[in-house]
Amino acid sequence: MDKLGNTIKKIKTVDSSLIEKTQHHLDNLTKPRGSLGLLETLAKQIVAITGNDKPLIKNKTIFIMAGDHGVTEEGVSAFPKEVTVQMVYNFLNKGAAINVLAGHAGAEVVVVDMGISTEVRSQKSEVRNFKDKKINFGTKNMVKGPAMTRDEAIRSVEAGIEVFEEQLINGLDLAGCGEMGIGNTTSSSAITAVMTGKSVKDITGRGTGIDNKSFLHKVEIIEKAIFLNNPDPRDALDVLSKVGGFEIGGLTGIILAAARENIPVLIDGFISGAAALIAYKLQPIVKDYMIAAHCSAEKGHKIILDYLGLKPILDLNLCLGEGTGAVLAMGIVEAGVKILTQMATFKNASVSGRN
Repeated sequence: MDKLGNTIKKIKTVDSSLIEKTQHHLDNLTKPRGSLGLLETLAKQIVAITGNDKPLIKNKTIFIMAGDHGVTEEGVSAFPKEVTVQMVYNFLNKGAAINVLAGHAGAEVVVVDMGISTEVRSQKSEVRNFKDKKINFGTKNMVKGPAMTRDEAIRSVEAGIEVFEEQLINGLDLAGCGEMGIGNTTSSSAITAVMTGKSVKDITGRGTGIDNKSFLHKVEIIEKAIFLNNPDPRDALDVLSKVGGFEIGGLTGIILAAARENIPVLIDGFISGAAALIAYKLQPIVKDYMIAAHCSAEKGHKIILDYLGLKPILDLNLCLGEGTGAVLAMGIVEAGVKILTQMATFKNASVSGRN
């Protein structure tokens, strides 16, 4: 708990005093005031987060946390849990969508075993961007009891903090959340329902593409898990331990560590959003360090964004996860920063300004 507690204590409010100064500079660039809309808003947010009026985004990383879920025993997913580790190998072999998009964006991908139900084989020590932080071999089935112990919940968040710290040594200016875990939309729906007070049916989506019968079954399973475990919405670690996932805990750690280090963090889709809820409940200040990358096609994600008061950059009907929305938004965040730092002012460009 020391690492988590110390991280929470060190998170400070963003430097909002720089926002007015940044706005003044933006208003003197060679364009009509406010004409670059969200790009200007993002530039001001990055300045406030970093405390730097001339921020530079050079090193970008997507953190993919992977873990299995015991609740898959209940048939809540269209895919078997074996897909989790198979996709991890795909990430490491650079064959997944996130690898393609990260290459396009110039971002690094770090893959973390938070709780895959099997060991990632032999060559893991030779893979630079793989980290073994396994808490356990998957969570327990949450319709039969808590998904994990409270100690495991704390360890999963602290493991995320450790991963962030390890990457920070290599240089990190912009972080993005990503995940892989068959069954994790079920856990995310449970977390979101408990945290926001919305009904399970209003939050739950179809995840990997289940049919109507399976969808109704999924809703029933989530409702049963919440009733059985009775997670306390005032206690984020209680919610995480009872209906969460190891990869969700890991992403919570990434978000908290980013805020502690004054580094902006892009929240991806529904599962990353559930982690954002946990992080927010642990330390509400972190909300100002979060940037909503996109609005997922999973209907519960909009509920999370509305609850946190976050406006998404993109709406591309994405629901893959992996950090794909986060990495796509990185280019837009970087564009906003470059507008601020590289565009000429009316005076410098010898262009007539406003009367």
